[in-house]
Amino acid sequence: MNLDTQIRQYLTGQSAKAYHVFGAHSAHKFGQDGTEFRVYAPYAANMQLIGDFTGWEGWQMDRRDDGVWTIFCKDIPQGALYKYRTTTQEGRVIDRADPFAFYSELRPSTASVVYDIDHYHWNDGAWMAERGRDYKRYNSPMSIYELHAGSWQRDFENKETASTPEERENGRMLTYRELADRLIPYIKEQGFSHIELMPLTEHPFDGSWGYQATGYFSATSRYGDPYGLMELIDRCHQAHIGVILDVVPLHFVTDFFGLHQFDGGFVYESANEAERCTEWGTVLFDYTKPHVISFMKSSFDFWINYYHVDGLRYDAVSQLIFQHGDPNAAENDPGIWFLKNTNYYLQQTYPDVMLIAEDSSNYIKVTAAPQYGGLGFDYKWDLGWMNDTLEYLSLHPNDRNYSRHLLMFSMAYFYNDIFILPLSHDEVVHGKHTIVDKMWGNYEQKFSQTRLLYLYMCAHPGKVLNFMGNELAEFREWDENKELGWNLMTYPVHDAFNRYCRRLHKIGLEQRALYDTEYDPRAFRWLDTPGSQQTVFAFARRSADGQQTIACVMNFGLNPAQVNLPAVTGQWHELINTDDQQYSGSGIVNEGNVSGHVKLAPLSGCLLCNG
Repeated sequence: MNLDTQIRQYLTGQSAKAYHVFGAHSAHKFGQDGTEFRVYAPYAANMQLIGDFTGWEGWQMDRRDDGVWTIFCKDIPQGALYKYRTTTQEGRVIDRADPFAFYSELRPSTASVVYDIDHYHWNDGAWMAERGRDYKRYNSPMSIYELHAGSWQRDFENKETASTPEERENGRMLTYRELADRLIPYIKEQGFSHIELMPLTEHPFDGSWGYQATGYFSATSRYGDPYGLMELIDRCHQAHIGVILDVVPLHFVTDFFGLHQFDGGFVYESANEAERCTEWGTVLFDYTKPHVISFMKSSFDFWINYYHVDGLRYDAVSQLIFQHGDPNAAENDPGIWFLKNTNYYLQQTYPDVMLIAEDSSNYIKVTAAPQYGGLGFDYKWDLGWMNDTLEYLSLHPNDRNYSRHLLMFSMAYFYNDIFILPLSHDEVVHGKHTIVDKMWGNYEQKFSQTRLLYLYMCAHPGKVLNFMGNELAEFREWDENKELGWNLMTYPVHDAFNRYCRRLHKIGLEQRALYDTEYDPRAFRWLDTPGSQQTVFAFARRSADGQQTIACVMNFGLNPAQVNLPAVTGQWHELINTDDQQYSGSGIVNEGNVSGHVKLAPLSGCLLCNG
């Protein structure tokens, strides 16, 4: 495809490979090898290339009629720093980072970096082939560990090499390769099948956690170079660990080295202030402009194509569905069109890659295909389940008798979409308390109920997601400048809790009734608990072949309980009990074969298997 056609596709919203056209690329022209720089800046009066190879003096770029500026330069070394010097129509001169840069200077510096991204040697062929056969993991186990790369663990032995005062105090951030060394064995030990990395697109402010980006094709240099991230993902795949990446299609930062008023005009955002600014002080992408659709579609394609990610989790989807995210406001037609257009393309091009919506609205058909009127996602976060469950567990047990609907309502709508059950980073920051600290009661009761929460989460239909630290029962809210409280593992109750989580995760991966019919309503039923208190719940899940049934029985009250399970062929046996002494419980368990009479301690539950 020739250059004119590629640029025309970009400008008309049809491109998903714009990263091959724009940015800095090796080229052979005029009988010489060099680097060609290309940028779209239709409103600029003039554009120059500046860099450490020019002494930061401007080299004039050539303008095409379509607003694309280019320059070919020989002898540009790998790792060279550069920017575009923009002269606006009003005569202002602003130096800009490259919107299509593959690598960026370490913050607080803001230059783009010339980087050859085409020559990493991948070793994950077996994983990629298996991924193609395990379509979207609908009928396979999936337990996701949400991770912030900069604060999972820190290096305290080499703090002198830290890049910020916070790192020198709290430990140096790990590189991508160091993270692979430590994280992969931990994920295998804990029993997670996937990690979900919070945004790694380049961003200026650590405290945004990556959700306010400047470089949509640039893996953040905080943790090393792009090949380092490729190696992390490659090694995860070789260890049979999937990798999901958070992406942010809604907005970008206003820092003037980035996309904001890029060439003096409004290239990526609306000229209408009411449709441009967000409550977070950021700027909305304007999806009425076809080239903006091409820009973001190409970004998503880039991360899948070059980094082999297994899924994309879209942030703040409700803001794209409704104007300003308000479900009572009008639908955001450009945002909806962007989602349908992009997801249709990705589903057709990468049918084995998962597309996940973080959507707090009740919009219908989020996980239906665009050709059937849906948005084209494969999964949606069930934020209703999360809010209702945590609200229920914050209540005094005596008040739970009148709130059974909070635990049961999720199954009334569960089959309307395809859900993931999230206990994410959003629930453990900004004064919301950590998961264990949200529970009603004293210290011991909080642990009893947190074990019960995770039992319910494991047994409930839907894939599961937990933020890092949840498995440690952290009481300190997450801080992006500090590593997790690994010292908690020296305390018996925390160590026992983590041992419980490990066992629960592995049950979720091993017991087929818990995953191979998750989205089949015929495989789930609530069980009657006659004579039991209102804080007792029971339900059953059946495997696809009908040969295995798992029962989840839970007592959210302060009194012991007994539940009679329905008669089945063969005996029930207990897989796990939250009150087991090895998990710091009181020791009321159901040993051996269970004929159908299940005893439960206060604030406890168990999983039982038949078949």
